[in-house]
Amino acid sequence: MAVILDSFLPPIHTLSSSSRKWIPTASPSPRWPPIDSSPKSRFSLTSESKPIKALAVPRRSAMALILSSCIFSNSAMAEQSVGLLEYIDTFDGYSFNYPKNWIQVRGAGADIFFRDPFVLDENISVEFSSPSSSRYKSVEDLGPPEEAGKKVLKQYLTEFMSTRLGVRRESNILSTSSRMADDGRTYYQVEVNIKSYANNNELAVMPQDRVVRLEWDRRYLSVLGVENNRLYELRLQTPENVFVEEENELRQVMDSFRVNKVNA
Repeated sequence: MAVILDSFLPPIHTLSSSSRKWIPTASPSPRWPPIDSSPKSRFSLTSESKPIKALAVPRRSAMALILSSCIFSNSAMAEQSVGLLEYIDTFDGYSFNYPKNWIQVRGAGADIFFRDPFVLDENISVEFSSPSSSRYKSVEDLGPPEEAGKKVLKQYLTEFMSTRLGVRRESNILSTSSRMADDGRTYYQVEVNIKSYANNNELAVMPQDRVVRLEWDRRYLSVLGVENNRLYELRLQTPENVFVEEENELRQVMDSFRVNKVNA
């Protein structure tokens, strides 16, 4: 979905990197069908990628090829291609569900990182602050959800700063909310949209030779929770056109995020 400026989450070298337990289990959640790595982002979100449309189509084409070459029936493949698995980190104290066909990427900069193997701009990651730099008692320490949303967006834009000529970013906070989960804890949810535009020829002398085009258009969904004196963030990134297709499933992933007490 770490977040909220340096006053909320520390630089990546202060975050926990200890061993953790990964327990994939079948999830009761219903069907489920990125952030390319970048040194500019603590969560390996990239600000430079191919246009979204060009990325979304190959994923569909690749899946169609796999399905057409499989010896199983369409209905059998449909059952195998959906569903969620649960990731549980008992050492650092959090858990969430993720699409079972997504792959884990190590060394991506986040505490844990999964991505769609076909749409690289669709992914999920988790980060958390260090108790040595800040001690949180509740997510309300961030202020109301609206205030937290502004800080989340500011953090995104800081990560996506570009030194290229002719690059322009448009951003918008789509929604902020607070919810009480079944574990009795309060979680904040923040949704933002960011678009990146760039000139096709930034070195051109004449303005008519510098045509602005849309590079990417993405939805970012963050879930914030506090436990163990830490601020945790689950972050989902997805192209807007993919979000339209998979909104229900993505929201199930967001709702599954939990922070858990770690025994000292």
